[in-house]
Amino acid sequence: MGLPIVAVVGRPNVGKSTLVNRLTGMMDAIVHDEPGVTRDRTYRPAYWCDREFMVVDTGGLVFDDETEFLPLIRQQVMTALAEASVAIMVVDGREGEMDADAEIAQWLRQQKVPVVLAVNKCESPQLGLAQAAQFWNLGLGEPFALSGIHGNGTGELLDRVLVHLPPTPTEPEEEEIKVAIIGRPNVGKSSLLNAFVGEERSIVSPISGTTRDTIDMVVERDGKRYRLIDTAGIRRKKNVEYGPEFFGINRAFKAIRRCDVVLFVIDAVDGVTEQELKLAGRIIEEGRACILVINKWDAIEKDNDTIYEYEKLIRDRLNFMDWAQIIFVSAKTGQRVANILALVDATNEQHQRRVSTSVVNEVLEEALSWHTPPTTRQGKQGKIYYGTQVSTKPPTFALFVNNPAVFKDNYRRYVERQFREVLGFAGTPLKIFWRGKKVREAERGGTANRATRV
Repeated sequence: MGLPIVAVVGRPNVGKSTLVNRLTGMMDAIVHDEPGVTRDRTYRPAYWCDREFMVVDTGGLVFDDETEFLPLIRQQVMTALAEASVAIMVVDGREGEMDADAEIAQWLRQQKVPVVLAVNKCESPQLGLAQAAQFWNLGLGEPFALSGIHGNGTGELLDRVLVHLPPTPTEPEEEEIKVAIIGRPNVGKSSLLNAFVGEERSIVSPISGTTRDTIDMVVERDGKRYRLIDTAGIRRKKNVEYGPEFFGINRAFKAIRRCDVVLFVIDAVDGVTEQELKLAGRIIEEGRACILVINKWDAIEKDNDTIYEYEKLIRDRLNFMDWAQIIFVSAKTGQRVANILALVDATNEQHQRRVSTSVVNEVLEEALSWHTPPTTRQGKQGKIYYGTQVSTKPPTFALFVNNPAVFKDNYRRYVERQFREVLGFAGTPLKIFWRGKKVREAERGGTANRATRV
């Protein structure tokens, strides 16, 4: 059983995302002085008194079907309300009651969910009560004056919200695997998320840039929990203007950093572009496990050799990411989508795998027997004394040698290949540090000096 859900709703630009940031103690929701920034529904954990719950930020409600996104946003709000224990309707205390507020209040009364009325932008304690009083006309009960920016009044609001929440379950939460869905705009990331969860969880449109924020969704399969994080499409930096898209892309980079496994979505029709190469570099830089998801495979004309030829093209372009698993899917038809989570399990297991020091040194001994270390111009040969794994996520090894400068890139790549051939580690990058005698002696000297000072 998941945490109870609190849905935050209201017309555009009344400060819903600012209030969500305040209630959750995070700055994750994109806040920008422009209507329509939030489009999908985004989930954030929150805590008040003895209760834990999820706060859902939603797009601005407008009952106008002429604009393409507005009916889709309204559908997202309805889905949020269907799973919520209580809704917070946010209005603007400075602007006063608007016709759109009355229309939303009437619509909310038809939904089967309790509503708490939050009058935002009441920064002045003296004027706040007067600003809130005018919203009694909405017929939603007591209006709570508050400021999402400064935080005053939010405690009273949450006290009322808790009345409608069930107690937080006492059993511990199951460990979940965090999976970030990354890629260029319009490669099918949101369609893939919807295919996973079996509902219109994210707004899908052929217009690139539909997803503005990171979208979290927890799904369960075979007793395991996965937090799927849909992200904004990442375009070239020079094409990104300061504003909602800029913030959305920053959220996407943060999603890479906080996830366990990246689903790197590539359009089968477009193939690997220069932007994919840069994104791959970012994933490796962050040390994340990765699965290459080639989407829109249904749009490719195929024969018996197509998949093998296409995989070779992908591998050639992303040759520095040859350790990544690859799968060809169609989010539109559902082809092979069900197989992705099995790959996520296997990749995550390798990402956090630890190998004993004795096994590491057996691999090194075999590698040295096949290919001895290089020598310097002065005839001094490189020596690898021993190696050990020092951390996971990604698997990281320290090799202690006589002189790291002797071991050039070719030999270092050879050692990494030996690690992969013998130990596996499919789907995850490896980090190998080559540490020389001077480093170790300096460390021992530093320890001795510290001991002397003590």
